[in-house]
Parts: sequence; C-alpha cells; structure tokens
Amino acid sequence: MFEEVFEQLNSFEIAGSEFSLFSLIIGGIIMLIGFTIARISRSLFNKYYAPVLPEHTAKNFGKLIYFGIIIVSFLVFTTSTGVDFSGLLVAGGILGIVIGFATQSVVSNLISGIFLLIEKPAKQGDSVELPDSNISGSFVDVGTFSTRVRKFDGTIMRIPNEKFFTSNIRVLTDSPVRRHEAKVGIAYKEDIKGAIEVLKKTISSRMPYVLHEPEPEFRVEELGDSSINILILVWHPKQDWGKVAPSLLTIAKNALDDAGIEIPFPQRVIWKGEKE
Repeated sequence: MFEEVFEQLNSFEIAGSEFSLFSLIIGGIIMLIGFTIARISRSLFNKYYAPVLPEHTAKNFGKLIYFGIIIVSFLVFTTSTGVDFSGLLVAGGILGIVIGFATQSVVSNLISGIFLLIEKPAKQGDSVELPDSNISGSFVDVGTFSTRVRKFDGTIMRIPNEKFFTSNIRVLTDSPVRRHEAKVGIAYKEDIKGAIEVLKKTISSRMPYVLHEPEPEFRVEELGDSSINILILVWHPKQDWGKVAPSLLTIAKNALDDAGIEIPFPQRVIWKGEKE
C-alpha cells in the first residue's frame, strides 16, 4: 500500500506528459542555477562593458544576455523532465520561418552591431569616410540596429549596421599624421625645376603646419593638353587638416604668380592642313 502511494507521488501526469518528483526537483535546480547565472552575467556586463557603450545599446544587450540564458536554462529543464514539445516545435518552426523572412534585415543589423562592437573599426569622435556611400563625418556610436555618423555639415546620418559593417571604412584620424595632395599646372614654356623650387620655398616659409620630415614631394604627374601638371604632396599633423587643405592650392597659385610662372587656361591648337 505504501509503495503504491509512493509511486503515485513520485510519478504523476500533467497535460498528457508523465513527470517524476525527482525530475522536477532536478529541473527546479537547473532553473535556479540558470536564473543565478543570468543575474551574475548581466551584472558583470553592466559593470565592465556597459559604461563604454551607448545607454540604449547597453540596456538592450543586457536584456539579451539575461533572457538568453534563461531560455537556454528552460530548454535544459524541459529536456531533463522529458516533456515532449515535438508538436509545438513543428508549429514554432513554421512560425519561425515566417517571422525570419519578415525580420531578416532586423536580425542582420542586430548581429552586425554585435560584430561592430567587438571589432571597433572606429572610436567615438573619429573622422570616417564611406567611399561606396559617399558619406563622411564624425563617428558617433553603434546602436542596436544602426550606426550614427555626424556629417561635416552638422547633420546626423543613420546607417544600418549591416551596411556599415560591410562597407569600406576609411578612418581619417587614426594615424598621428596625414598626407594632403594638390595639383597645379604650368605652361609648357616654363622651367619645371624652377617652378618646383618656387613651390618648395613658398610652402616651407608660409605653411608652418607642413612637416619637414617627411618632406614635401613634387612630381610631374601628367603632360596635359594645356599644361604640365605637378602633383604636390605634403604631410601634416592630423589635427591641422583644416589649416593645410583649404590653403595649399591658394598659396601655390600665388607663389607661381609672384614668380611670373604662367598657369595656362585650357587651349587647343587647330591645324587646317597644308593648302595645295
């Protein structure tokens, strides 16, 4: 009699599934451990990683970690108790496929955001350029689904994480020095060596932001239709880009004018052929 009562207490049926008291105890322990690990993981994330992330991004990832661990714990719990979710899994699988197609871009942006946070292609405040999208500006932050860039005109550009992650990203302020280049043309009758010497002396005396090491370079890049085109390459500290880039061509043009070196207009020579 006592054995029958013990068996009834030890084994019972709920919603068509048979459970044992021992399996429920084990399942309860698993869920308790899962909740504990979830809370500890969220606390560690909030303490060590959340401060370096945007507030809304840190909050979303904290929830993702917490509920992700709880869901995994629940799956382990159901496995240990022997609950049969085969019918529910089939229906859920079909529903998951439908939802997956509908939210494909959302999930892709979320995963790309995680990879961007791990890789860190740029720091907050860095000047970046996306040549493929013709976007340039100051890097703001990586959000849950999008990345923000403050363009140089002051507006904020929101870029989906997937597009930002798969784009070519040019970081303009990552190295301590930058090189700027400009092109100027001189007439064919002028002396190339003399023109380069004029440019070199003027840039050295009138542009203190240009570095002497590496020294400026001057190359004959092209024998154009109307002029000999000289490429000017100068190095400068990255923070002085706004002082060098806008003025280099102006200073070069004024130097050539002062030296009497012609900068020709576009011109054509028309040959009509010999008369018979």
